[in-house]
Amino acid sequence: MNCRSLEEFWSFYVTQHSKPSTRRWHFVGTLSSILLLLSSFVFNLWFLFIVPLVGYGFAWMFGLMLTGQMDREIKRLGKRPILQGF
Repeated sequence: MNCRSLEEFWSFYVTQHSKPSTRRWHFVGTLSSILLLLSSFVFNLWFLFIVPLVGYGFAWMFGLMLTGQMDREIKRLGKRPILQGF
């Protein structure tokens, strides 16, 4: 995905998000982030650190699962030096 303009990126983005299941998981991630954001102000401000992980986590994880690239991404992330210590 080497987009040189906003039009190229937007057409790629729309084709990647045309499946109902993709839109559904993005909605779940966005709704979870909003609920966590609101609950962090009510209960504990430390929840603010979790908000981006939940929002992007749903989009990233289920996007990879739906495209069938999850195994390849896990192998790629496993080669990172920072993660090899765990």
